[in-house]
Amino acid sequence: MIALAVTCLIAALMFLVLPDSAYLWVKSVHVFAVIAWMAGMLYLPRLFVYHAGAEVGSVQSETFKVMERRLLKGIINPSMIGTWVAGVWLAVSGGWLTSGDVWLHVKILLVLIMSGIHGTLTGATRRFAEDRNEKSARYWRVLNEVPAVLLVGIIILVVVKPF
Repeated sequence: MIALAVTCLIAALMFLVLPDSAYLWVKSVHVFAVIAWMAGMLYLPRLFVYHAGAEVGSVQSETFKVMERRLLKGIINPSMIGTWVAGVWLAVSGGWLTSGDVWLHVKILLVLIMSGIHGTLTGATRRFAEDRNEKSARYWRVLNEVPAVLLVGIIILVVVKPF
């Protein structure tokens, strides 16, 4: 997460030095934050797949708890915040919200769904930490695919802008 903080600091300094290129710097922060957020969103459910198969109280289970907490608090949460802050700034300052482009509204819907999945994973991290997971490894294996499918849709919308 130090990398995200450094990137944000550089972007903030660029606002002061080169205010005309601020949009591109914020866009860079947004892309970086999205990549970090998605890395965590794809990895955390995979940890749950293995954690669901570990015996409660085992060394393996306790190790998964530490890994899950650190991933969520150190990478996923800050990256989601950075994604939203930079994304909203880009949408507002770029005039995208009033452009009438449908693709952006669909993208925002998909990002809201991704944020809901994030909330689901946050709750699951808490339940695993309290040894209260009730979901099977298969459930987590299926849920692991949802962020990837959403990401494909988001990328297509941003790059192709089909409507």
